[in-house]
Amino acid sequence: MNILGISAGYHDAAATVISSRGDIVFAAHAERYSKKKNDADINLGLIRDACDQNFDVDHIAYYETPWKKQLRQWYSGQGIEWNKLTTQQVLKQQLRGWFSYTPYSCHSHHLSHAAGGFQTSPYDRATVVVIDAIGEWDTISIWGAEYDKRGQARYRRLWSQRYPHSLGLFYSAITQRVGLHPLDEEYITMGMSAYGDDHYNHVMESVLIRDPYEIEFGQNLHTGVTDDFMGGLSNEDIAASAQRLLERLIGNVMRRARDFGWSTNLVYQGGVALNCLANRTLGEYFDNIWIMPCPGDAGSSLGAAALAYGKRLHWHNAYLGHNISGPYPVGDLVRSLLDTGIVGVASGKAEFGPRALGNRSLLADPRGKEIKDRVNEIKRRQKFRPFAPVVLAELAGNYFDMPSGWHTHDYMQSIARCRSPDLYPAICHVDGTSRVQTVAKDGSGIRQLLEAWYAKTGCPMLLNTSLNIRGEPMVNDRADADRFETRYNVKVYS
Repeated sequence: MNILGISAGYHDAAATVISSRGDIVFAAHAERYSKKKNDADINLGLIRDACDQNFDVDHIAYYETPWKKQLRQWYSGQGIEWNKLTTQQVLKQQLRGWFSYTPYSCHSHHLSHAAGGFQTSPYDRATVVVIDAIGEWDTISIWGAEYDKRGQARYRRLWSQRYPHSLGLFYSAITQRVGLHPLDEEYITMGMSAYGDDHYNHVMESVLIRDPYEIEFGQNLHTGVTDDFMGGLSNEDIAASAQRLLERLIGNVMRRARDFGWSTNLVYQGGVALNCLANRTLGEYFDNIWIMPCPGDAGSSLGAAALAYGKRLHWHNAYLGHNISGPYPVGDLVRSLLDTGIVGVASGKAEFGPRALGNRSLLADPRGKEIKDRVNEIKRRQKFRPFAPVVLAELAGNYFDMPSGWHTHDYMQSIARCRSPDLYPAICHVDGTSRVQTVAKDGSGIRQLLEAWYAKTGCPMLLNTSLNIRGEPMVNDRADADRFETRYNVKVYS
């Protein structure tokens, strides 16, 4: 079957198309087409791109079970949306008759997360950990995953925690407490934590946590955190203490997962898997680590399609979205970087996931002391927020203390300590770390650019951040790139 996977109706809607041969031929976020950040709904532009693959969709796979989710929402006081009780109702609302007669299936929220990770991983057998805010009821789940003799993916649930006990909801509540937007700006909370003192984390644990090993909270943090006990603390200290506590609790989950003895290969999914600061310690628990580049709910559009397909998918890279055709503009980018130090690129297929990886990127020379402030000014972001380096893979170890256990560092999923922060100030956070993206000898456009830049300057890396207008998603098409150029007076090459 050719399968269309759908994640929609809550936040960050997405669609994935998998061919009958197991190729991931398309995957993209609805927000890139509607220009509405974290758009919960599917739109026609996304569907047109998803279906422009020269074959018919034979089956639709939805990423969660609607009636279970509605039951949990009723339990939590959110009420029941009667028009979302069945998969058919949800798909009718989201797809608006575009696939009226196409067969469909629905799948468990956490199992969709698990499948999106395992069936794109290089492993035949793996321990899968899913940690997010909430699925239907699950908030944490541990799975034993393997392929049977026929190549079918099989999943055995080893342990789970349920609503309202949620690490994701805890971190979202803290995000709200420090004045940011929950379910959106948790990554800013993570960056803010480096500026604070984490000494209050044990008090935070004693007040909020009933059982740190079972991950049981003493109060429901779905509506926020009661913060009387945090009086007098700065937002930075709150963020630092919450980050430290989160890391300790994630460690408890990983230790439990390891102790099942299922596999020393870890597949890690769910929105909490985007916390790259916490991810630096995963190698303490597992020998090999894989996080699919879009581990949150949008990635479960791929996960649901993977479950419907049933077997290993052919994963090559995260460039799966809207295509801006033409050769990667290496020469123009190098000339512009040498001239101005900052340039944009919108070329090839857009990245699937929240992080720009070179096809929809704002790039800069990492060596200048003023570069970080200039890029933050262009993007209208808080000055404390860090930037990531993209570096030639074979040279990364010369510049960064890379964490152990990772299958790949291609997707900016963990931090590493920079060995020469004074030489590369634009890509170092205040704590001396960098969220490193490495690029192997894969012939990609960003690889060719790094090679050309290295040949010209002797510097094997660039600052890499997402190409987007403040308040909007990443640039998707050439019209978006033109608007970026006009607003920020930064050349964007395609």
